[in-house]
Amino acid sequence: PQPQSNMFQASSHPVALLFLILFKGIALGLYLLGNFFTSNFILLFVLCVLILAVDFWTVKNISGRLLVGLRWWNEVREDGTNEWIFESRDVSVPVNTSDSRTFWTVLYATPAIWSLLAIVAFFSLRFQWLLIVIIAVVLAAANLIGYQRCDKDQKKRWNQLASAGSSSLVSGMVSGLMSNALAGGVGRFFGRG
Repeated sequence: PQPQSNMFQASSHPVALLFLILFKGIALGLYLLGNFFTSNFILLFVLCVLILAVDFWTVKNISGRLLVGLRWWNEVREDGTNEWIFESRDVSVPVNTSDSRTFWTVLYATPAIWSLLAIVAFFSLRFQWLLIVIIAVVLAAANLIGYQRCDKDQKKRWNQLASAGSSSLVSGMVSGLMSNALAGGVGRFFGRG
């Protein structure tokens, strides 16, 4: 039997996968273990928020595009309304199932883990640490919501393309059969004379 490959060997984009996990791990590690290295809360707060911001940007603009073929952003119009804009890969470009599974698992697990840490921080009355966790939950939830909407939009567009493609395929087949029948009939009509 062949040895099983790890998720990085199975990945089409192992660097993007590494950074998807690395930034989240660093932020979580700083939050949980930062007090062992320094008692300066402000330093830990700033470092955690910077890492969380870099993680948010990386997931939103790089990891999602490379690992699942999706990208989203939100623009505020001049009248103050929001417009969600979604990009998705072409239907003909397959996505690596290992990349997709890891991406979606990490995307769903991140806000869940930070939410549990928020509950712990709240009940242990560590309100200054709760600020870090709230920022982490908001950023992770924003990416999750953005990618959920983007995935939903992608599936809707693919279904529209599939239904439009099937109707054009059927009409193409019917017109092809009609033209063949007419050409054959006309050819037979003039061929008998």
